[in-house]
Amino acid sequence: MRILVVEDDSLLAAGLVKALTRAAHAVDHAATGIEADLTLGNSNYDLVVLDIGLPGLDGFEVLRRLRRRGPTVSVLMLTARDAVEDRVKGLDMGADDYLTKPFSLNELEARVRVLLRRIALPTLKLAVGHFTVDFAARRVKVGCIPIDLSSREWALLELFLSRPGRVLSREQLAQHLFSQAEHVAPNTIEVYVSRLRAKIEFGGVRIRTVRGFGYLWECEDA
Repeated sequence: MRILVVEDDSLLAAGLVKALTRAAHAVDHAATGIEADLTLGNSNYDLVVLDIGLPGLDGFEVLRRLRRRGPTVSVLMLTARDAVEDRVKGLDMGADDYLTKPFSLNELEARVRVLLRRIALPTLKLAVGHFTVDFAARRVKVGCIPIDLSSREWALLELFLSRPGRVLSREQLAQHLFSQAEHVAPNTIEVYVSRLRAKIEFGGVRIRTVRGFGYLWECEDA
């Protein structure tokens, strides 16, 4: 999934980007409220991790402008303030969750997983023929055989399953798998799709190439 981290503390921001990237998300960073507002106006994200205390525009104003434009992207707010009024204000303005600094990276990663599951996946488990996925445990099986997926392959699988029946272009896949700072070679998406296909297609599901448009997730009994 694609995440924007909005945090002006460079050390904290670097830690958040590293942790979320390690969890197979495509992560971009904005250091100011103005930069975040411009980025959110020009790009689509699945989740925004948004600090309140930002230079320029504060997090509340960034959130207000985001919701005014209409996107339903989930927002996890970070704050050094422990006043109940600030937490209530953020939630009332459209934030989905909040964390008070200092916090552990494990807690942040857990909250991110919950928010992303809520917006993308209707169930924690999926079974199609011999193919089963446990999203909470991040496990895939074909029959009784566990399938070992890399972090990128898992992210690609989640993306297909969260958008059933939709043809996804190479550009859409790249936007969700890679950050703006990462170089993506012309055949990179094709390579990852081919690797995922090879591991799962004998379970009764397949990723069909729709020539000129992209890729479509299908089941044999569909």
